Amino acid sequence: MQDDTIETFGFPAIGRKKLTAAFDGGRITSDGGVMLLAAAERRLGIAEGLAELIADPRNPLLVIHSVADILRARMFAIACGYEDADDLDHLRSDPGFKLACGRWPDSGDDLCSQPTMSRWENAPTLREVVRMTTPWSTPTAPATPVRPPRPR
Repeated sequence: MQDDTIETFGFPAIGRKKLTAAFDGGRITSDGGVMLLAAAERRLGIAEGLAELIADPRNPLLVIHSVADILRARMFAIACGYEDADDLDHLRSDPGFKLACGRWPDSGDDLCSQPTMSRWENAPTLREVVRMTTPWSTPTAPATPVRPPRPR
């Protein structure tokens, strides 16, 4: 009988919780690579940087999903091959995507829905779109590592 041992793959801790990728079942996602994308995105600060360039006219007291959260979910979905915003309706509760977007897989709030995403896809003005292209023409990683925020 063959006795295979599968190595685990560790990620940076999130909210003092150790995160390890293992391949032994449980509540799983088919998009485990989204965690690598999340680590790179957090280090570069792409979603936060772009969100700062887009005006948010919403009442801050009523905001559930920040512009950075919406952008992050959309970027990760596209990078994982989900080019349609419709896919967010099923990805919003995916444990891998939730964790990549800074939410606990089981108890954290779901990501934004397709209607929320669709409202924001056409929200930036032409001036904001032009501003968004400038800082990212030559992306560089920050000199010091950025600690990921605690999941909500």
